[in-house]
Amino acid sequence: MELYKFVTMWIFCLCLIGEGVSEKQISSAPDTPLDNSNTPDFCRIDEPLCKDENAILSFEAIRSIHKQMDDDANGNVDVVETDGFLREDLNYHDPKAKHNSFHGDDQFISVEDLWNAWKSSEVYNWTVDEVVVWLISYVELPQYEDAFRKMSFNGSTMPRLAVKNTTLTLSILKILDRSHVQKLQLKALDTVLFGAPLMNRHNHLKDFMLVVSIVIGMGGCWFAYIQNRYSKDHMKKMMKDLEGLQRAEKSLHDLQQKLQIAQEEHRTVEVEKVHLEQKLRDEINIAKLEAQRLKELREGTENELSRQKYAEQELDQVRMALKKAEKELESRSGWSPPESLQKWLQLTHEVE
Repeated sequence: MELYKFVTMWIFCLCLIGEGVSEKQISSAPDTPLDNSNTPDFCRIDEPLCKDENAILSFEAIRSIHKQMDDDANGNVDVVETDGFLREDLNYHDPKAKHNSFHGDDQFISVEDLWNAWKSSEVYNWTVDEVVVWLISYVELPQYEDAFRKMSFNGSTMPRLAVKNTTLTLSILKILDRSHVQKLQLKALDTVLFGAPLMNRHNHLKDFMLVVSIVIGMGGCWFAYIQNRYSKDHMKKMMKDLEGLQRAEKSLHDLQQKLQIAQEEHRTVEVEKVHLEQKLRDEINIAKLEAQRLKELREGTENELSRQKYAEQELDQVRMALKKAEKELESRSGWSPPESLQKWLQLTHEVE
């Protein structure tokens, strides 16, 4: 178990040592002691600065940038290599505008061309204050302003910031955050290759965009307020229309109920009318029958009255005859009625 731990620690230490050595070999080259083999080339290219240590360090950084861009290592950077470098290393999605700024009329850029372009750049003559403004406004890392002023970094030292240099960033500038190191390197590389960034215009552009955003925001808020108010008014109108529609619907429902009741009453009236007509027909028939019966009775009554009248006349005649008989009887006390009178008396008795 102890042997396993020892072997693991040994392998880990070897990995750390190998990584540190490789990083030092690749990244720290510009700030290592001067390579005498590159000094004659620099003196041939720029003899006045041949003895300037800072200029030699900047030239080595330019050479490192050129080597990084020269994929085929033929000593020249062509358009295709520039396009690949811009897309892969600087993350430019549309590098056409940068091509014109970097190449111009020259399709192949050598180390000497890159150095001369750098010396003719505006950034090369920047003062320390201008570099600090660049650090604050363009790189947006104001926390390292004191370190830049302490090291008196002017525009001529900008290439040293554009290459990987752990000694410079970690030991001298005390930049511990790797994201800050990468950001500083990319911004410096962009400035060295393509010239000074448009910081003032960029700030004005930001201000303009901020003002436009505020105006758009206020316009959006005002539009939202108007729309909200219009929506509320429209909603109130819709509610009123809906209430009116509900009232109309209720009125229609009431009318339908009244119509239904009227229809039922109409049907009831029709049924009663049919019953009443039938009853009237029955009563008319009964009245006709009764009238017929009364007619018959009247006819029988008339016959009876005529017979009674004749009987009364006969009775009157009998009374008169009786009165005469009584008178004669009184005049004749011993008188007996004649046969004719007896017949009349018998007939009267029967009739009564």
